[in-house]
Amino acid sequence: MFVYEKKLQYPVRIKNTNPALAKFIISQYGGPDGELGASLRYLSQRYSMPYPELKALLTDIGTEELGHLEMIGAIVHQLTRSMTPEEIKKAGFETYFVDRTAGVYPTAASGFPWSAASMAVKGDVIADLNEDLAAEQKARVTYDNILRLSDDPDVNDVIRYLREREIVHYQRFGEGLRRTLEKLDQKNIYAVNPAFDR
Repeated sequence: MFVYEKKLQYPVRIKNTNPALAKFIISQYGGPDGELGASLRYLSQRYSMPYPELKALLTDIGTEELGHLEMIGAIVHQLTRSMTPEEIKKAGFETYFVDRTAGVYPTAASGFPWSAASMAVKGDVIADLNEDLAAEQKARVTYDNILRLSDDPDVNDVIRYLREREIVHYQRFGEGLRRTLEKLDQKNIYAVNPAFDR
């Protein structure tokens, strides 16, 4: 059960309309390494985790990623809420605008809509934790790329916060993997299990 607190995890106060910036920030909403996929990945993986502390870790981080999804949605909304037709055309935002107006829709910056195919849930503790480590690094790189392209200090403040949380999640998943490997008997690890040798 979740309890919803009616405030963002970190404040989002964007002063300037900028649909050009919204065009690529939307990727962290519904892109291949975005917050929607991350939240659903972790909240789905938790069911097959063999240790209570890993279930708790995935529940905590998956829930936080829902909060990040909300923050990215707020950024995109605030960047597009007062667009003029001239700003829409100048930014090349027409194709999005025609289909979505200024609605926040889960899509990649490239225009491909979100798909569950972008998230991995294997049901194997080692595979899933390694996937989670990679996912956090890919999200961090996406935030790095946004910071390289954005010149809006209000946006960059929030993006830096989100980037930092990806680093923290990576560290927590690393700790979870280390603890898992310590708990597993060597014969339970596929790579060294003689039952799988030919």
